[in-house]
This record gives sequence, C-alpha cells and structure tokens, in this order.
Amino acid sequence: MIEEPRLAGEVSSMAPVTGWRAVFPPAQWLSAYRPHWLARDAVAGVTLAAYGIPVSLAYATLAGLPPQYGIYCYLAGGLAYALFGSSRQLAIGPTSAISMLVGVTVAGMAGGDPVRFVSIAALTAILIAVMCVLAWILRLSSLVNFISETILLGFKAGAALTIALTQLPKLFGVKGGGEQFFERIVVLAGQLPDTNWTVLAFGVATLILLLAGEKFLPGRPVALLVVVASIILLSVTPLGTLGFTVVGALPSGLPEFNLPALRVREVDGIIPLAFACLLLSYVESVSAARAIARANGYEIDPRQELLALGAANMAAGLFQGYPVAGGLSQSSVNNKAGAKTPLALAFASITIALCLMFLTGLLTNLPNVVLAAIVLVAVKGLIDIRELRHVWRVSRYEFVVSMVALAAVLLLGILKGVIVAVLVSVLLLIRHAAHPHVAILGRIPGTHRYSDIGRHPDNEAVPGVLIFRVEASLLYFNAEHVRATVWARIRADAAPVKLLICDLSTSPVVDLAGARMLLALESALAAAGMRLRIVGAHAEARDILRAEGLEEHVGHLSRRTVVDDVLDEFLRDTGIDHAPVTGRGP
Repeated sequence: MIEEPRLAGEVSSMAPVTGWRAVFPPAQWLSAYRPHWLARDAVAGVTLAAYGIPVSLAYATLAGLPPQYGIYCYLAGGLAYALFGSSRQLAIGPTSAISMLVGVTVAGMAGGDPVRFVSIAALTAILIAVMCVLAWILRLSSLVNFISETILLGFKAGAALTIALTQLPKLFGVKGGGEQFFERIVVLAGQLPDTNWTVLAFGVATLILLLAGEKFLPGRPVALLVVVASIILLSVTPLGTLGFTVVGALPSGLPEFNLPALRVREVDGIIPLAFACLLLSYVESVSAARAIARANGYEIDPRQELLALGAANMAAGLFQGYPVAGGLSQSSVNNKAGAKTPLALAFASITIALCLMFLTGLLTNLPNVVLAAIVLVAVKGLIDIRELRHVWRVSRYEFVVSMVALAAVLLLGILKGVIVAVLVSVLLLIRHAAHPHVAILGRIPGTHRYSDIGRHPDNEAVPGVLIFRVEASLLYFNAEHVRATVWARIRADAAPVKLLICDLSTSPVVDLAGARMLLALESALAAAGMRLRIVGAHAEARDILRAEGLEEHVGHLSRRTVVDDVLDEFLRDTGIDHAPVTGRGP
C-alpha cells in the first residue's frame, strides 16, 4: 500500500514554515496536493453546502436577519478562511451562540430599523476582523487559554437554553416575546392555550427526523432532505393554509460588495459586542480545529487561526454577512465527507453560489418551524451533561463556578454573560495565584524525600521542626497569604517549633515583596527564639534573596543544599536521635 504524502505541518518534527508561506497556508498544502484528492474535496464541499444552507437559514433568523444573510456568511467566510486557515477541515459559517448574541444585542442598537440592523451586523464582523489582525500582530493567541473550560461549560449550557427558548414559540406556533430568559418563559406559558397543534405536530415530527438522522446517518445532509420534504408538503397539500409561517421569497443572485454605511463611533456598544463575538468565535474555532486536527494526525497554528478568522469575518462583513466562526458540527460534516484540504470550502462556496443564483425560489414555502427545529437540534450539543456530571464528581467548587456562568447567561443575557464569564475566569486565576497551597512536609518513610504531610499522614515529622513548601511563585500578591499560613501552622503545632525550613524548589520566581516577606518572617522568628533556613531556591530567586540581605540571616543559599541536609544538621546540633518520630499528622 502506498502511503499518501503528508501535508506541511502534519508532523510536529518537521522544520517550521517561515516567511510568507507561514502566513499563506495554501503555499504549503498545494505543493503536496494529489489529483485523486480533488474528487474527495469536491464531494465534501457539496455535502457541506447541503448541510450548511438550511442551518445558515435558521441561524440568520436567530440573528434577526433575513435568511439569505446566513447563506452569505457561508459563501464569503468559507472562501476567505480557505486562503489563510491552518486547519484542513474546519468549516466556517454562522454559529448558534454568535447568531443569538447578534440578534439580542443589535436589536437594541438598530431601533427597529432593518437597514441599520444589517449595517450594524456587518460592521461588527469587520470590527472583529480588525481585532483579529491586531491580536495576530501582537501574538495574543495564548490569551484564550485564560478562559477556563469550566466557565465555558456553563456558558455554553446557558446559551443553549437561551437559544432554545427563543425557538420554542415557533415550535408551538405562537408569537412569543419577552426580553430575558425567565420573562420569555412566562410569556410562552401564557400563550400555550393558543398553540397551533398542526404546527406543533409538524415541528415534533421534524425534530424526530433530525435526531434520527443525527444518530443513524451522521455526517449526511439530513437537514436538507427535511427542508426539501417540508417545502413539498406545504406546496402540494392543504397544510399551507393551516397557520404555518414561511420564509417567503428570497432574493436571487450573489451578495454584492458593500461597505457598511455606519462607523464604529456611531453605534454605542458595538465594541463590547465585537469583543464578545471574537472571544466566542476564536474559542469555538480553535477548539473545533484542534479536535479535527487531532483526529487526522496533524497540528494547527492557533496564531494563524486569528488571521484566518479575521479574513473570514472581513469577507462576511463586506458581502452582507455577520460574524462567523468555525463550528464543530459543520466541520465534522466536512471531515466525514472526506475533505482533504481547505479546497473543500471553495467547492462548498461554488455550490452555494449556484444555489443563490438559480434555486432561491424553491425556498419560498419553507416553514419557519422547520428552521426552529434545526436550531433546537443544533444547540443541544452545547449542553454537555456527561461533562457536567464529571465536574460534579471531581470538584464541587468547579461545578459551582460553571453554574455561575450558566446563571449569568440566563439572568443577564448572552452578551453580559460572556463578560461575566471572562471576569469570573480572571478572578479565579487571581484567587488561585493569591492563595497558593503551602504544604507542610514530612519525610516519606524509608527515604530521604519529603512530601505533603496533609495528604500523607504516615509521613515522618521531627518535633521542633516545621518544613513548608510554597507550591507557586512567591510574589507580592500572595506573600501575605504565605506568611499568615506559616504563622497559623506554628501556633497550631503541639510541640514548640525551633527550626523552620522553607523549601522554595517549587517557587520558580521570588519577587522583591516575596524576598522582603521572608526577611520579615526571619526577623519575627528570631525574636521568638526560632530559626529560619531556606533550601531549593532557584538561581534568580537566590540572587534577589541575597540582594535583600537574607543570606546574612539564614545562612548560605546553596543550590546543593536540600531539606535532608538542614534537618540532619539540626539533629546533630540538638543531640536528637536521627531516627525521626512518626505519627504526627497535619
């Protein structure tokens, strides 16, 4: 069997690509392209278009825009991503969370003017593109790692519930209403007596077909088949007279190049909206790209994804679209259909373009309840029950944090929920950094090694000696916590403490405030008849400790001295038997 040639970047051991080829990935994968891949990319592109057209119609209505604008996003965004993306199978288009975010936020900015609504949505995409390019220039791709998975787990679940609630009125054939999550529930409950049972039955049947197709025909354009069947039913049967609302006539032809008539300064609140969309789109895109790349044995470039996402959003904004991202569902369709390179996105755009030019008239009788069902099936994947259960079992604290993010979305809306999620992530990071674990050490029986006696009560301790290890860098914002923890342990110890040994082996950095805290601790200990010794300090930490004069008080700061050396010296000086006493817990 002949092995297919690997594409550039597929193996991490290959020499890194530099220069313009790194910025323009087609220059890498086109040189390794093989003719027989063309059929695979073409089939994958057509399959992706068949999946993306009905989904994008649904997402555009979720965003408060005419349905065709969702198709424009797939057409323009996919082509632009193909030129700059580092993923071979990632598919770019509108997503449920971003569509909902745009819909609920831009509605207030537009003031009921549909033309202004479209302009604000396009301007948001262009602003995201500018932010992406700036982030790419400044190499800020790693900042996304500061948003914890736990926070995103709760945020996605809250977003899914919010999106689902906006679609339920269409499923029941009622008007719906309300601004916030719980207000929408009350309004919907009050309208349930007016349910159109024919629309509800049609919607439930659609949901069953979509769910069955997802389970038994994964990666197939089941949604397109459902759309076609529903259009036929409403066109040739009396169902169309029973209260169904339909998409209506869509304009035919390709989207025109169009600069938004508005400027950023003319739209209050558009910058926070663009930032929230950027955060969501980048996290979702990189997560999906990494998952697909891992399954196919290659790596993506997170920094290059910023540039590619910027290009996709710029194209969407200039061709009458709104913010786009890479989604796992559409990317999985593209991957399972056999896509080998981003050329599949070009074939998808060509297919969509042909549909826009010749087939839009067929969508006139597409019922809105079908689009609602498509959205409901799509967003259920945002609620990861299995992962929530896992987090509950592993860490109740992390589970509560996740629920805070979920509650923020439900109570404040998606835009403010994103901001709250970011703030909570940052606060958690600060809290963790400001309260590092200070381990009290004991000798592991039968060895000369030391570990946390709180986790291992069978570790051996010596009366009169307290050994502690700061399991983080010792910095200005956590130095007071370390000092207070050490003193609390000294007071809690049954036997009077004569010697404290500070193990800094897990503290890669000690700043000026940390060094001065240790100097003040040594002074207070000396006044109380106790002695402080320091071991395991890293080179730069030793430099700053010496500069603060600590070596004159605690003894030589040597890279060779370990806890066992200091302890043996203390035992010899005090005449205590070298065999340590066992059984003392935390």
